[in-house]
Amino acid sequence: MEKLIIPEQDIINALCVYISRKKQVKLEEVEIELMYDDDYGFSAEAHVHGRMQVLIMANMIEALRLWLEEFLNRDPFAGIELVLDDEEGIIAIVQ
Repeated sequence: MEKLIIPEQDIINALCVYISRKKQVKLEEVEIELMYDDDYGFSAEAHVHGRMQVLIMANMIEALRLWLEEFLNRDPFAGIELVLDDEEGIIAIVQ
């Protein structure tokens, strides 16, 4: 099976869905900022009602698994690798 590449905007969308369900708020109330640090790797900040929550890579993978299963009808337990691409930003490669 060929690799699936999930673009940065879809990663943000997946995190918005994930946080909206966890916090029981509307999708429109969630803002996400993706980040990469050489020392700490991938993370994201979620902003809801003026409060900020840091999401670690495990949270991001969990959100992508939800996205794969519910929105792309793909195996949620496929291998997911986050990659920092010079042109595309942060993307996910699904095996």
